[in-house]
Amino acid sequence: MSRKIFHLAFPVMDLAQTKSFYVDGLGCTVGRESSTALTLNMAGHQLVAHVVDEPLPRQRGIYPRHFGLIFTSEKEWQSLVDRARAKGLPFYQEPRIRFPDTPIEHRTVFLEDPSHNLLEFKYYTHESAIFGEQEFAQIGDTQGG
Repeated sequence: MSRKIFHLAFPVMDLAQTKSFYVDGLGCTVGRESSTALTLNMAGHQLVAHVVDEPLPRQRGIYPRHFGLIFTSEKEWQSLVDRARAKGLPFYQEPRIRFPDTPIEHRTVFLEDPSHNLLEFKYYTHESAIFGEQEFAQIGDTQGG
């Protein structure tokens, strides 16, 4: 079976700040680079930051748009949180537990990049909750953060 790699293109205001956040801060590696775009490797997935001319409006909460990773190891999730703190990355929402003591319990944290893109990093206590547990209707926060 062939491996599939997720691709996401997203807008940014400044490539140098973007590179610092994603590479120095989060530990992504750089692929190709031009004066208007930057290709990043985030855990084996391709992110492409494209410079836009207009300032990006700040969202009023975590919805409707954010992206990130789901860790299958709590230790790796915690390492990302610790790295973000050590590197002084801006937390949009501090680490917390959603839906405690349920089959969909998970740890979550939101960071904000220099262009106001929101990133969520999760760890599910029960891996079955990533795509399963359909009897639970809760998805995300009711108030939208």
